[in-house]
Amino acid sequence: MIEPSKIIEESDSEISIVWSDESETKYNAFELRRACPCASCIDEWTGEKRLKDETIPEDINFSHISIVGRYALNFHFSDDHETGIFSFNFLRKLAENTR
Repeated sequence: MIEPSKIIEESDSEISIVWSDESETKYNAFELRRACPCASCIDEWTGEKRLKDETIPEDINFSHISIVGRYALNFHFSDDHETGIFSFNFLRKLAENTR
């Protein structure tokens, strides 16, 4: 399993993750907020996206970032949204889908 070996807060709107396979991925707050996997943003039963991308301000940033156990990050966004748990597996898949 590929895991983060380093998590770097580059700025208030960007983080970098260096993975155990030595690859590095940069994530910005705007993209992560649009991809939020929480039940408010994604219907738990149907998997349909509820969040409307156009409602996310392009200048959104992180108010705070928390580590959840040994498996995820929780981003507190400047729009007061903070319920998404972004597992490392989810973040890695996001990175692979944008390559």
